[in-house]
This record gives sequence, C-alpha cells and structure tokens, in this order.
Amino acid sequence: MQVSVETTGTLERRMTVAVPEERITSEVKERLKSMRQRVRIDGFRPGKAPLPIVQQRYGKQVRDEVIGEVMQSTLYEALAQEKLNPAGAPTIDPANLEQTDGLQYTAVFEVYPEFELAPCSEIKIEKPVTEISQQDIDDTIESIRKQRIRWEEKQGPAADGDQIVMDFTGTIDDEPFEGGKAEDFQLVLGAGRMIAGFEDGLKEVKAGEERVVDVVFPENYHASELAGKAASFTVNIKRVEAPVLPEVDDEFARHLGIPGGVDALREEVKANMQRELNQALKSRIKQQVMDKLLEANKIELPKSLVEQEARGLATQMQQQMIQQGLGSDNKSAMEPSLFTEQAERRVSLGLIVAKIITTNELKAEPDDIRAAVEEIAQPYEQPQEVIDWHYADKKRLAEIEALVLENNVVDWVLAHAEVEEKPVAFAELTAKQ
Repeated sequence: MQVSVETTGTLERRMTVAVPEERITSEVKERLKSMRQRVRIDGFRPGKAPLPIVQQRYGKQVRDEVIGEVMQSTLYEALAQEKLNPAGAPTIDPANLEQTDGLQYTAVFEVYPEFELAPCSEIKIEKPVTEISQQDIDDTIESIRKQRIRWEEKQGPAADGDQIVMDFTGTIDDEPFEGGKAEDFQLVLGAGRMIAGFEDGLKEVKAGEERVVDVVFPENYHASELAGKAASFTVNIKRVEAPVLPEVDDEFARHLGIPGGVDALREEVKANMQRELNQALKSRIKQQVMDKLLEANKIELPKSLVEQEARGLATQMQQQMIQQGLGSDNKSAMEPSLFTEQAERRVSLGLIVAKIITTNELKAEPDDIRAAVEEIAQPYEQPQEVIDWHYADKKRLAEIEALVLENNVVDWVLAHAEVEEKPVAFAELTAKQ
C-alpha cells in the first residue's frame, strides 16, 4: 500500500492511497472458494460447480464487496501510518473502481488544529463572594407568601396589586378579531401582562362598570396580522378582588410540609437558598473561566466540526419546539447556519478543555463522580432513587463524568489564574442566574 498526503489548506489534507491488485484478488479468490461450497448453480451438485463458473456469476459482486471493505480498512491503516487524526468523516473519491489493476482513492479531510495553550497566569477572574443575610431569608419567605395569595372580593375601586375579573371584546375598525375576546379573564393590575395602555385604561375600575379601552398593538407583536394596528376593547368588570397574604406562623410552615414551626421554616429556606447560591456561584465562575479561555486561545476550527455541531444544535432546537407544541413547519428557524456562532464557541471550548485535560492529566475520580451525583439528588424527596437511576445507565454516568472533568478544568484554571474576590449581594447573583 502506497500513501501520499498533500496539504491543501491550513487544516485540510488530501490523502491518496494505492492498494496493489494482489491484495484485492487474493481476498476475492478466498471468498469465491468459500462461496462455491454454498451456492446452487443449475447443472451442478451443491459445492461441485467449477470455480470459473462461480467467478463468472458472482465475481463482480464479490469484488465490489471486497473493494468497499479494503477501502475502509486501508483508510484507517493509512491514517495511522501517517499519524493523522481526522476532524469529521473524510470524503472519499475512488478513482478506478471498474479497473483490475489495483485500487486507488483519495480521502479529503480536515485535521484537528495544533495549538499551545495561553498561560493561565494572564487570565483574571472575578470570584463573587456572597453571604445569605436574614433579610435575604425574609425576602424569600415573602416570595413564598406571594405564591400563596388568596383573593377576596372587595368594594370600591381597584388599585395596583388588586385582581380584576372581567369579560372583554376587542375590535379593529369595528370588526372583531381572532383572540380579541375573553370571559372571566383574571388580571392583576400592575403586573404588566397586557399590551401598553390596556392596564392604564382600567385604573380605579369598580365591579359592574363598563369601559372602552383604546390601544395600539406593538410593531413587533407576535401575531403579525395585529402588529401596529389600533384596537378598541369593551371591558365589563365582574369583580374586584384584593390580595390576602398568609401569616408567617406555624400553620403556614405546616402547609409547606415543615412541622417544626417558623424557626424550622427559616432553616429549611436558608438551606435551599444555600444550595441555590452554591450553584449560582459555580455557574458564574465557570462562565467566566470559559469566556476567558476562549478569549485567550484563538484557534482555527475545522469547518466539518462546526457544521456538525450546528446541525446538532438545530436538531435539538427543533425537538424542543415540537415538545413545546410549537410545531416543526418553520424550517427556516431550524437552519444550521443560524447556530454557527454558538457551534464555533462550543467546538473551540471543547478543543481547549480537552487540551487542558490531556496536558495536565486531569481525571474524574470515582469519589468525585459520586459526590456530583449525590449533589444532584439532594433536593429530591427520594435521593437514593435518583442516585441509583444515574448508576443504572453508563451513558448517564458518563455525562456526570464529563461534568466533573469540566469542573476540574475550572478548578485548575482558578489555581493558576489571577483571582480577585468581589462581594455580590445574594439577590443580584441569583437573579442573574
């Protein structure tokens, strides 16, 4: 076998492989001999047909099969011989499949880029430092209270924060339009759920009142047939309801499944907040590290890897839209080219992270994998079931192993980078998450 490699681009290679005829014909003969024992040919007993007749009938079919297999095996042999690692599947161009003087073909492919990592000592990372205050706990409990609001009918005009129950009918140019009518519609004033001007037209309404509210749909409204058009809504107010928040007492704690009273509630809330905080801190730092690595290491990327990643992202997005009931007929939204920038980021980071792992011999130890699985399982009611679920499937466990390796890379970068601590409020950090 003869192999020659031509550099046709920074990362592109054109490899020509020539296989002598002897390698093909010997394999063809062996297969025809084996086939002779099995095939049935008119006029001959099984296994007694002369080899030339078997060759005449089945020779081309067998040769084509052998050539396909030889191309595949010699491709890997040639790549190993030339110490080449293709990025993506090579494009094969057979030159002389119909000839009988050996086999020659070319394989065009890209190789992985060779690069040196930028020194991490030049990377600067801001490490958020946060503590959970009593006020943070109070604010969280207040949010829980608001999630359990009950509404009581009130007399008098509606104020911000009140809920109004209404029927309405909308028209454009005195004609009703699709989606412009509702009954028993609930709206909390001040929540900003409706288009601009709608809530303003309902200030201080009372039960039994009818109002006409004029609005203009935004130019970027999701229903394009309504975008930018003026509409008029006739609104009939059925009820005005005031919010009633539950008291923070032992009964409130019991309703949340915490039997130990208010003190136990605060401890449980703080523990949950701490888990949220830990995750937010990890995510913020990891995002910074990845951004800085990307900024410090500019790599020329194999187009085949970027295209493959973009196709994967497009497929993933399409599946998510189908699961959300948004359909799959909008093909333009699924064009892989729309995901090129994201694909380039992911491919670049994949190469950089892999380089750090191999260069520094980083590993995901079994104890670290176990700790990561237990952390994921902790918030669940039956954590052991979640742990067993992960360990029951090698693929799921491999995903955790990859996550642990990424975290090890982050830790390694932090150990070698310039890290500056920066105080950040709990609410600011978790809100951005």
